[in-house]
Amino acid sequence: MNITTDQLEFVADGLANQDYAIVDNFLPTEEVFDILKVFALHQDHDRFKRAGIGKDDNLQYDRSIRGDYIKWIDPKDALPPVQKFLNRINDLKDYLNRTCFLGIKDYETHFTIYPPGSFYKRHLDQFKNDGARKISFICYLNTQWQPGDGGELRLYLDDEIKDVAPTAGKLACFRSEIIEHEVLLSKKDRFSLTGWMLNLPLGLEFVVDQ
Repeated sequence: MNITTDQLEFVADGLANQDYAIVDNFLPTEEVFDILKVFALHQDHDRFKRAGIGKDDNLQYDRSIRGDYIKWIDPKDALPPVQKFLNRINDLKDYLNRTCFLGIKDYETHFTIYPPGSFYKRHLDQFKNDGARKISFICYLNTQWQPGDGGELRLYLDDEIKDVAPTAGKLACFRSEIIEHEVLLSKKDRFSLTGWMLNLPLGLEFVVDQ
């Protein structure tokens, strides 16, 4: 199943009018389970690495700020369940360029796991002296999430604070340079596909950690 016109329009309208959009059922349940199998495969091969803060000379690791583990996705090597997701993101990128004139050239994505007791404090998805990230997107894969499990995405908007439950199949999109956000304390493993749409082409080599 491809991304629908209604979903494309909903995201574009949300970004244009309020700088964010939350889409339930962006991924059907069957595809969520298929992607979780890919997560398990990479976990079995110990391919997840501790996530850092910043990049290049400013890269640091601090569990008091961020405690997730990531594995970057190379689209050329993505397994079919993940490729389906990337195809949707590519369709969304192209639609946003046509309708919102964002000048997006590329995107980058990684698998993300927040183990119990981890979080990511309030921040903006921009590196110092690097404004390439324009749209942040997170697709959640937590099939058994219940209120009280934690791991909500908290968006700091102009006039309110909005918490987004990380339930399976949901997509959250927001403007990277505008909306500060955090991941609240997770009380169980929290899985997502996380990425950014960029106004510059992605380099030939993937960043190891950030």
